[in-house]
Amino acid sequence: MKVLAFDIFGTVVDWHGSIAREMAQLHPQVDGDAFALAWRAGYKPAMARVMSGELGWTLIDDLHRMILDTILPQFGLAHLGEEERRHLNKVWHRLDPWPDSVEGLTRLKKKFTITTLSNGNIGLLTNMAKRAGLPWDCVLSAEVFRAYKPDPATYLGVAKVFDLKPEEVMLVAAHHDDLAGARKCGLKTAYVERPLESGAKNPKDVSPRPENDYHCASLVAVAEALGC
Repeated sequence: MKVLAFDIFGTVVDWHGSIAREMAQLHPQVDGDAFALAWRAGYKPAMARVMSGELGWTLIDDLHRMILDTILPQFGLAHLGEEERRHLNKVWHRLDPWPDSVEGLTRLKKKFTITTLSNGNIGLLTNMAKRAGLPWDCVLSAEVFRAYKPDPATYLGVAKVFDLKPEEVMLVAAHHDDLAGARKCGLKTAYVERPLESGAKNPKDVSPRPENDYHCASLVAVAEALGC
């Protein structure tokens, strides 16, 4: 293996906790936990509209804004103006990393080329990395390939960018559907446990699955497993 590609939302950064914390500061009357879940719930349906051809190619920033405008009335925030909505939508650029992320990535970077492979757009991923200190060698996005994961164009695109065979690339993610898509394209896979991705009230099953090459409790554990 020469390149490690990382899913971002939920794997490297804590989207739920970050959004809930921001809502507590901006709009303390709103249930931040429920707001974060509602916003994220619109993610896959919105991408499906693009993948089906109902919508043309759309950046995740714009899909996030479409979902945001839909859910604001549900939480008594229909009155927010354009500037407030734009600021709130950019919360996805301000997501906090999990406590182990920067250390784990820094260690892995010494031995491997590390890159994002996210449905998030390039500007979002770059702003996030700058703020959070995520030490990427490269920022790859669905925007580069004009296809959302799990389209094979994304996983095979990483190998093509670096002129590698698929088996020389490993996807690191906290989502089994993402890893399954990568595996079908010949990539290696590492599952990272993020039991609290959707908040403490909604713990998820992080049991090992034999089809993955590695199963790790954190990104630091991934580094240890790979001798970094």
